[in-house]
Amino acid sequence: MTVTKTPPDTTITVACQCGGVSMSLTGEPAARALCHCNACRDFYGSPILAATAWAPSQISMTGTIQTFAHPSRKMTRRFCADCGETLHGTNRLEMYVVPNALLARAHDAALPASLQPTMHLFYRHRVLDVQDDLPKYLDGWDGPRYGE
Repeated sequence: MTVTKTPPDTTITVACQCGGVSMSLTGEPAARALCHCNACRDFYGSPILAATAWAPSQISMTGTIQTFAHPSRKMTRRFCADCGETLHGTNRLEMYVVPNALLARAHDAALPASLQPTMHLFYRHRVLDVQDDLPKYLDGWDGPRYGE
């Protein structure tokens, strides 16, 4: 497997669909995953969330942003006040979770190798089976894998 790393001084700039909010991400993400957990499915409205996780210090934003706090989980979601597009969420570890759709749009619809998912998380909770060679962790990346 070839691992492509993002240089630590690299900055990626993404914007919401209306262009009212701009977000800069510096360095490389802490994780690149396909998440199958119930929380992500409910919070982001998708059967699988393809995203990268970043430390808060790696992200800066400009524009008018709204925040929604999940009513029962330690999660928030920030979105553009004008078009409503989700820019990132926060997870229980307080990492900023950026949907890959934003990153792909910033790269002419092709997610760079350095941002491609490297694993599946919470695969035991999946609603869709995925046929690929990525490791499929039943829960977090420090636990058992699917099929082991």
